[in-house]
Amino acid sequence: MKFFKKSEDEQQDPAIEELRAKIALASMPGQAGQIALKELDLMSRMGPSTSEYTISLTYLEYLVSLPWNQKTEDILDIERAERILNEHHYGLENIKDRVLEYLAVKKLKMDRKPAVLVVDDEEVARRNLEHILLKENYTVMTASSGSEALRKIETVDFDVVLTDFRMEKVDGLEVLRRIKARSPHTEVIMITGYATVDTAVEAMKKGAFHYIPKPFTIDDVRATVRQALDKRAFKQDAKGSVLCFSGPPGTGKTSLGKSIALALGRKFTRISVGGIKDEAEIRGHRRTYAGAKPGRIIEELRRTGSSNPLVILDELDKMGADFKGDPSAALLEVLDPEQNHGFTDHYLDLPFDLSDVIFIITANVADNIIDALRDRMEVIHFTGYTEAEKVQISSRFLVPRQVMESGLSANPPQFTSEALFRIVRDYTREAGIRNLNREIAAVCRKIARDFVQHQEHVKTLTIDDKMIERFLGPKKYFFEVAEEADRTGVSTGLVWTDAGGEIIFIEAARMKGRHELILTGSLGDIMRESAYTALSFIRSHSSLFGIDEDFFEEHDIHVHIPAGAIQKDGPSAGLPIGVALLSLLTGRPALRDVALSGELTLSGRLLPVGGVKDKVLAAKRAGVKTVVLPERNRNVIESFSKDITEGLEIFYAEKFEDIAGRVLKKNSGIEC
Repeated sequence: MKFFKKSEDEQQDPAIEELRAKIALASMPGQAGQIALKELDLMSRMGPSTSEYTISLTYLEYLVSLPWNQKTEDILDIERAERILNEHHYGLENIKDRVLEYLAVKKLKMDRKPAVLVVDDEEVARRNLEHILLKENYTVMTASSGSEALRKIETVDFDVVLTDFRMEKVDGLEVLRRIKARSPHTEVIMITGYATVDTAVEAMKKGAFHYIPKPFTIDDVRATVRQALDKRAFKQDAKGSVLCFSGPPGTGKTSLGKSIALALGRKFTRISVGGIKDEAEIRGHRRTYAGAKPGRIIEELRRTGSSNPLVILDELDKMGADFKGDPSAALLEVLDPEQNHGFTDHYLDLPFDLSDVIFIITANVADNIIDALRDRMEVIHFTGYTEAEKVQISSRFLVPRQVMESGLSANPPQFTSEALFRIVRDYTREAGIRNLNREIAAVCRKIARDFVQHQEHVKTLTIDDKMIERFLGPKKYFFEVAEEADRTGVSTGLVWTDAGGEIIFIEAARMKGRHELILTGSLGDIMRESAYTALSFIRSHSSLFGIDEDFFEEHDIHVHIPAGAIQKDGPSAGLPIGVALLSLLTGRPALRDVALSGELTLSGRLLPVGGVKDKVLAAKRAGVKTVVLPERNRNVIESFSKDITEGLEIFYAEKFEDIAGRVLKKNSGIEC
């Protein structure tokens, strides 16, 4: 490294002076400003032609470009936020309520007056201080002794306490000690007429914020209390939040994040973290590396020009890890409210306050996020939309958007509700609305082509359900359950996947063999255990169902779940597997329009399952008439709106034997 010392008469480098001015204007916090000036001083002694000079110049220019103290003021208008959320999104009532609750709590915290306690055994002094502080719009309480003050701090969280030094029994130092032990963030100001250097030093060592001698002036009291509140960062009590939106694709997780940013009046940015395997993507590279750069978090804050934007970390459950580090672990400091006020990027090598940032995580399956990271966020589950909701979303949002994008604004086609319902039911089969949006776009494109080719004959069209097949061709999906015949050894199950609820068919067959249970269909360990449990339960209760106790002797039983290329796992298949086996062994066909979901134990008890709403919606899409669920899922179903369960019969059971007569045909075989 080449250094040289400039003579006093030599003109200062204009780049150095420009950087010095930028550092002064950047309003960096104390430590950052000091390091920036040291780096600038070091840079001033380097030759401009050296590589170190270029590295320092780039580093300092990046430091001054960061929004250290640049923030947007939150718009805490609940009615406005509710209107924006309703205009941009249909349904999602629970999620909207959670967002509005967050705004309400934040507004209450921001609007709360600072609480000040005045402790003095002289009534005149108490009244004077109370009068001064009430005029400053503070909430003021008084105590005539140290003992009374200690009782009040047990029930009230004060922001500032002004206490006299000398009082009988419990003096000011004891009040200071007890307050700091109970609430370290409360600032204590000592006031006394016996001010000495020793007493001041003693009070400051024990944590006092300041020391005001009597007689005091009004301006001294006002200024000192205001400084104490600034240090406590009273206005920053309402910090940022970490929410995790979990649910199937196309259910509006990312777009809702944008609407929340709009409702709050905050800057918005999105970081796609799916597939990231390098920790440096989050924390950045150290400056010693060639081509070093900051991580995505700091870079996005610089790009938005705000230190409190709303940041969406998209597809977090698809983040990977390799020899370059685990980026999920690097996010722990970013998302932990107890740590992120001092997040250190490797490139900056300085703490940057992320505590005011609102982080929203999106994931298809929140369980795929590492436990330590998931523990730092509030998970809000997005479920699939009902057919009625999809029709409303299409009419209000999708059709107008596709009409505009297809150039049909001059003569917009009118889609009837029947036409939209047919697209939803016959051409899409999903929890979200992405494919629905594509099908509506396809219809609009074909209308645009007809308009261009036959412009003189085309006016505003009304698209009804009979025209849909002409635009989109034969329907793609059928009611696979309702249109199938009842068969022996085949049951209908309900499962939850990354894409929402799904229908599965479980097939069981018996053949001569060596007393073996064969399981196929890409089953995970949990589902395999469920199959073994179901078989063991039926074998141990064979007399209850009228089955030969030796049915397994010299026979194999094969359980298969179609779609073998798709990995399947989870305990909720235990109940439908048990029904398939019971149907096979009793010779009674299982009703195909009855779908089941529940975890089965060796004693025949049915344990509750998750993803109930998505499973119920999948049952409706498939034409199921009856859904069988564990009794302990009843409260979940009762919390749903009526349109979700409309047209379905929900049957609840506590034990396996309670459902045999409900799901098996009453033809040949024993009646259960």
